[in-house]
Amino acid sequence: MAVKEVTKPDKKRKQPLEDEAPTLPTIAVGELEMLSDEEDDKDAVSDDGEVDEFPEIDTRSDSDNSDTFEETEDEDDGEGLDDDVEEDDEEEESSDTEKRTSAFDKNTQTDKPLTNEELDIIRRLYAGEVPDATYDPYEPTTEWFTGKGKEEIMPLSSAPEPKRRWIPSKWEKQKIIKIVRAIRQGRIVGSKPKTTSKFSFYSIWSEPSSSHVPPLPAPKPRLPTNSESYNPPEEYLPTEEERKEWEARDPEDREQDYLPKKYSALRLVPAYDRFIKERFNRQLDLYLAPRIQRAKLNVDPSTLIPKLPSPSSLKPFPNYKSLRFLHSKGRARCVSVSPDGGWVISGDENGQVSLWEVNVGREIKRWNFDSKIGALEWCPRLDVSYFVVSVEEKIHFIIPPNLPNSVLSLTQALLAPSSLPPAPTTPSPVKWFTPSTNTWSVNTPILTANMPPSSGLPIQLAWHRKGDYLASVSTGGTQSGVWIHQVPRRHSQAPFKKVKGTIQMVLFHPLKPHFFVATQQYVRIYNLSEQKLLKTLQPGIKWISSMDVHPSGDHLIVGGYDRKLCWFDLELSNKPYKILRYHTRAIRSLNFHPSYPLFASSSDDGSIQIFHSRVYNDLMTDPLIVPLKILRGHEIRDGLGVLQIKWSSRQPWLVSSGADVTVNFD
Repeated sequence: MAVKEVTKPDKKRKQPLEDEAPTLPTIAVGELEMLSDEEDDKDAVSDDGEVDEFPEIDTRSDSDNSDTFEETEDEDDGEGLDDDVEEDDEEEESSDTEKRTSAFDKNTQTDKPLTNEELDIIRRLYAGEVPDATYDPYEPTTEWFTGKGKEEIMPLSSAPEPKRRWIPSKWEKQKIIKIVRAIRQGRIVGSKPKTTSKFSFYSIWSEPSSSHVPPLPAPKPRLPTNSESYNPPEEYLPTEEERKEWEARDPEDREQDYLPKKYSALRLVPAYDRFIKERFNRQLDLYLAPRIQRAKLNVDPSTLIPKLPSPSSLKPFPNYKSLRFLHSKGRARCVSVSPDGGWVISGDENGQVSLWEVNVGREIKRWNFDSKIGALEWCPRLDVSYFVVSVEEKIHFIIPPNLPNSVLSLTQALLAPSSLPPAPTTPSPVKWFTPSTNTWSVNTPILTANMPPSSGLPIQLAWHRKGDYLASVSTGGTQSGVWIHQVPRRHSQAPFKKVKGTIQMVLFHPLKPHFFVATQQYVRIYNLSEQKLLKTLQPGIKWISSMDVHPSGDHLIVGGYDRKLCWFDLELSNKPYKILRYHTRAIRSLNFHPSYPLFASSSDDGSIQIFHSRVYNDLMTDPLIVPLKILRGHEIRDGLGVLQIKWSSRQPWLVSSGADVTVNFD
């Protein structure tokens, strides 16, 4: 609806004639027109030229009104006339107010009054304000794209910038003017166009021939044979036995990829079932075909093999089996040789320990224990003579028979002194026990170290070169299974609280206070005096089984169950200097000779490899490693071969124990 145009009626206006149609403002419903600015200005301007906000209110003063009333009284001179005039004025004012607050409806042809809300909207439109009265233009901004999870990754619009936003650069304009002046003054001269003839001719065959060898032609596919015919001869057709044999073989072991078949007519031949596979193989042949023909080098393979000295010039080393000792029951798991080389001890899985005399070749003494033997080692000291045997959660110290009185007394004084050493400040869970002197005999241990409960079987024993310290590795326990025992003080301690991985073996350095610890895949070297890690060796073996250190202390050999033997130069790198693969099955034991340049390795394949290993004092010269001999004196039983090997300290003799319950002396 629109506001109807309102004009103040003029009292002096003449009445319209009868034949003259009354002129009424026409305002359509829904398209009501507002008062124009010009009409508002005309109505709102007073006689004295001031703008009146409310034109319906008379702005004249009371004096003017009184004068007017006085003039009226003078002219009319009657009270009844004055009352009529006042009533007419009130009717005119009320009709003017109704006309100003109403709108003409074209459908009903009547004036409809406007509500206060509609009038408020009209007033806001006149003032240039927002029509909605509840709208707050100063309300706080709603952060649609600010805060966690509301960030916009892409721009709101990817439209390019319009050209109307481009602002020319004054600096570029000055630069262009400078260049134009330089061109006009001749300081900048453009390159002259090249003058060429209309057409240039050349011979396509005048180019020199290429020195490259032309590419090789693609290999042609194999032509079909008679056996691939749909009606092959009878001699090409396989029998029933040949068919079953062909089907039982693997695809890569078959001589032909198909079986010849016979059809009476070509229309009976089915679709080719090997078409896709044949096309794929053809694509592989083209892809893998050689593109360039290379000249082959005629190299003698013997020249690629390094020249090594003859084994006959590197004697002495073991050549044959000289003695053989038999265990009556279980596998001979471990073996050890006395420091003077005259005695050999061996242990089996049934708890039997045997003492053998090398010169005579017979068994001198036998000890029986309740559980299987985990490891045994002879003390390296020469002034005393005893060996240690490990069984379930115990380590026994045993003195062999037939010793000289001086050696026997020193050994007993070392293992069972009259006055025990003072107890350490920190008690150890390992308990040392010595029987009374009345019960001493050759058949019983003179000293026993009881390991902590649930520590398991000690599977390895390693002596320090001075014979004062003994290291043991157990299968269980909370201290990583490694214990270092100080025999004279009867004190045991665990050097590691926590070690990454399962410990397989430990060794003492022959000259330095270093300690080698082998886990499943790494060998770590610790400094015991400084209590820190020096180096970590990476042999690249999946599971380390054995290791041994060279008497010089500068080289280390590591063997694993994956048949690899790694030689480390400790001064060179933490990676293997050389990797040897001479065994066909898992390596079980490694051992360096104390005085000769020899080392040996045993495996589950039943063989023992003898190597010549010469280490030079010159650091610039690499060690010389030469394979010498393969000894096959043991049989394979239950998948196990030679379990442990040890060298004699003074002779190039080798002692080995195997799963065939034998101990060989080579």
